[in-house]
Amino acid sequence: MTTTPVRPPYDPELAELLDASPLPTTVTADMIGFLRANPFGPTLDDLLAVRPITHQEHTITGTGGELIASVFTPAQRNESAPAIYFLHGGGMIIGNRFTGIGHILDWAVEHGAVVVSLEYRLAPETPAPGPVEDAYAGLLWLVNNAESLGVDPDRILIAGTSAGAGLAAGVTLLARDRQGPALIAQMLLSPMLDDRDATVSSHQYTQTGSWSRESNDTGWNALLGDRRGSSSVDIYSAPARATDLTGLPPAFIDVGSAEVFRDEDVTYATALWASGVQAELHVWAGGFHIFDGAAPEAQLSLAATAARDSWIDRTLTP
Repeated sequence: MTTTPVRPPYDPELAELLDASPLPTTVTADMIGFLRANPFGPTLDDLLAVRPITHQEHTITGTGGELIASVFTPAQRNESAPAIYFLHGGGMIIGNRFTGIGHILDWAVEHGAVVVSLEYRLAPETPAPGPVEDAYAGLLWLVNNAESLGVDPDRILIAGTSAGAGLAAGVTLLARDRQGPALIAQMLLSPMLDDRDATVSSHQYTQTGSWSRESNDTGWNALLGDRRGSSSVDIYSAPARATDLTGLPPAFIDVGSAEVFRDEDVTYATALWASGVQAELHVWAGGFHIFDGAAPEAQLSLAATAARDSWIDRTLTP
């Protein structure tokens, strides 16, 4: 007989949404092609139609070849604007540079910031460290082209969601260790940080939620293959493995209490504090993975959005 593990329940408003969702609870390797061919969320035209913002594509050179970056420029901005470098989610296996970018573009309009979003290569075709090296190459391109983009190279914030947040944490570590660009802050939204999957929360949310333990297995296995869980995994591909977080920029970390990534994200925030790094941590009671994207008008989503907006205001206001 299968016993349901004891776990924090979903927020009642969000639980109704999960019950009615047609999306599968578990993402398996054989579903990757279908999910890539049928992306979810607003199209580029939808994103631009409701915001005074322009879009340009640029081709950049990464360690594995050419990559595409989207640059979003608000109609009203200063000559030397802050920049938000955004990395999308999708478990390392799906998603594109427009996935989950809506609220990032809202910040661009509100703060006159330029947003650069990278189409990094996905696993399993590109295993680690390919994606994080792509993401670092995108950051270097942004800094090297700051003048032509109208960006202040000393005011770059890195942001990511889920897998993209894990990459953002990895890029931040790379920038420190390679004496690369100095980032003003890192926004990590439900970051995917730890390939070892040994936490309590990673066991609590088995075959449930918007991103289950099984889906997480699919993502990490695609990225790391046989190396997963071994000592050969580098800290840039799985930042939870880093033991020294000194010298990193301030962080904003948020996560649901009812999701796989809860404990690894809380642990990462604690490690930042232990290393003398300022971090703001929010654990949203009853939130499943990326609940705000699935239910933006839910009460919990509105509270999470307000907390992020406040931090962004304090971070990007000179």
